[in-house]
Amino acid sequence: MTTFDQIVPTIRNLLQSHGDALARLGPLIVNRDLNSRVRLIVGKTTIRDDPEAMALLTTLTQQMTAMLGPHAFPPDRTLLFEEQLESVLDGLPSFTLDGLDGIRVVDRLATETNWASIAPPTTGASRIVFFSIKGGVGRSTALAASAWALAQQGKRVLVLDLDLEAPGLSSALLPNERRLDYGIADWLVEDLVDNGDTVFEQMVATSTLAHDGEIYVVPAHGRDPGEYVAKLGRVWMPKVSIEGRREGWSQRLQRLMNALEQRWQPDVILIDSRAGIDEVASACVTDLGANLVLLFAIHAEQTWTGYRILFRHWRNAGVTRSIRERLQLVGAMIPELDHTIYLERLREEAWDTFTEELYDGVPAGVVAADLWSFDRADEAAPHAPWAVRWHRNWAAVRSLHGRIERVDSTEIDTIFGPLIAGIRAVAANEEAPNP
Repeated sequence: MTTFDQIVPTIRNLLQSHGDALARLGPLIVNRDLNSRVRLIVGKTTIRDDPEAMALLTTLTQQMTAMLGPHAFPPDRTLLFEEQLESVLDGLPSFTLDGLDGIRVVDRLATETNWASIAPPTTGASRIVFFSIKGGVGRSTALAASAWALAQQGKRVLVLDLDLEAPGLSSALLPNERRLDYGIADWLVEDLVDNGDTVFEQMVATSTLAHDGEIYVVPAHGRDPGEYVAKLGRVWMPKVSIEGRREGWSQRLQRLMNALEQRWQPDVILIDSRAGIDEVASACVTDLGANLVLLFAIHAEQTWTGYRILFRHWRNAGVTRSIRERLQLVGAMIPELDHTIYLERLREEAWDTFTEELYDGVPAGVVAADLWSFDRADEAAPHAPWAVRWHRNWAAVRSLHGRIERVDSTEIDTIFGPLIAGIRAVAANEEAPNP
């Protein structure tokens, strides 16, 4: 019996088996619906007058029904015709099939998560996303320390707390008296009714931690969260204009980002993403034009399983080349004891994961100059972790803002040094130094 994971390989093999005859059909869309049932959508309506083409389509639909079982429609319901295939693709996750020109698979999902659509890197202030497959790895703390270090260098730093379902970054950078009335969730809800301007100026607070530069903090919510759960249930909504134009929630978020950048003119933007493979993380990692995506990792099986799932999805969707050069592993919470051994094990597992899913394969005897691949020991490779050390003085801190207020540059450098050095290089459009 065919299961979900076998749908795409089965379709690919079926279509490839018909070889050059597929050219007669013109462009095709393989449409996988919300229930994972598959249809073929043909872009040439005149094909109905071509007996040979229609015979081929009849064969394909019969074979699809036989091979896909419960994931197929009956042959008489498998075929659709659409004059404008672009209208089918509009705003939906889609990917190509290797070796099959003119054919795309459209995935209709219950959410607007689209990990396979990669926005090009921004040309404005560098956008750096702090992401992790699992929570509890010190990601937000590292972001707060990085913002502090960049501001000490005179940088204007814009920080966004986009971990909307587990907010808290603002408490790391703002004392209670500096928190403003609104946050990102408020703007996303008000924007649905064209009221975003009402809260825009009261959602960005300045941190007292900055001295030579500035830290602008955009929290998930204001000092009084209000009906936060009710708002959270609406932030993912698309906005539909009176004319019927639809703007997805991540597009609205991108519009907010652009407005914030124009208004506060930061040198660098640090984005705290939701952990895991969900809608918010998808927007942060793939939709906002990130220049650098920091992949926080601890040496644990769940870490590598999660990253392999994500990397494989990119590879299967054919978008690996669009994102891989912006990725950088961060070794989180490196233990005080045996840290050298721990880092080496982390690097080895990372190299295996990146080699299997992201790096170009290098055949024996072939020079890798034109291939995107790295040696296991290459300190400048994206799999080589930028280390963040675990430190007892930062563990179980009741007030992270109070802790950072008492910090000095030596302590920050000891714990977060390689991470901050890498971020500084990206913000300055330089090559990141070796960790």
